[in-house]
Amino acid sequence: ARLLGEAAPGRQRHGPMFGAMSEGQPSAADRAHAFVKERIIDGSFAGGTLITEGEIADALRMSRTPTREAFLRLQAEGLLRLYPKRGALVVPVSVSEIHDVLDARLLIERHAAETVIGAGRHHAVAAAMRALLDQQRSTAGGPDAPAFSELDRLFHSTLVNAAGNEILVEFYAGLRDRQLRMTTRAVQRDPRRLEGSISEHAELCDLLEAADLAAFTDMLETHMTATHTAVTAS
Repeated sequence: ARLLGEAAPGRQRHGPMFGAMSEGQPSAADRAHAFVKERIIDGSFAGGTLITEGEIADALRMSRTPTREAFLRLQAEGLLRLYPKRGALVVPVSVSEIHDVLDARLLIERHAAETVIGAGRHHAVAAAMRALLDQQRSTAGGPDAPAFSELDRLFHSTLVNAAGNEILVEFYAGLRDRQLRMTTRAVQRDPRRLEGSISEHAELCDLLEAADLAAFTDMLETHMTATHTAVTAS
């Protein structure tokens, strides 16, 4: 039998993607933090699930002390809600959170597009985004929604990073976990979002290359709205 939350056969976990690792080997608390966080983001631990320190400690063959530390960190990040002597509840993604995250992303990405177009860098940025889009196409036929979601995040952050506003880049990076969780949930709930997202990304690349900011903004809003609809679908 697989351990709690263990990856299914044939699926590769993306450990380094989740959780900060200290120099050298990660601590037991780091490993517990990464283990739980990845499973919250990829949907293995769905919103509303109650998990315990003992379950995680047993799965990772460690004591409960580092698991407790990991739970406290995840509570501070808004991913868990702790209940003494009962366990930890995986905090569901709320409709208001989804709206707020997508609204923030829309504002930042529109500004980034305006900046790179104004600086004449839109051709190079569109080419970089297309390279990531090609990678997305290669994952769309497989079962690894988290890998698709990470490429989706990189596609959008390429535009934001290219604008060069370090404060906005840092703020946008802070949305990373929510962005990954929402995108993964969207494609898991509605597999049609895989092809829909790829088609929308292709159009965004075309519009950015054409320096059509108004049409780019309209498509970006359409793209965000489709994700919102898929995430909140019952």
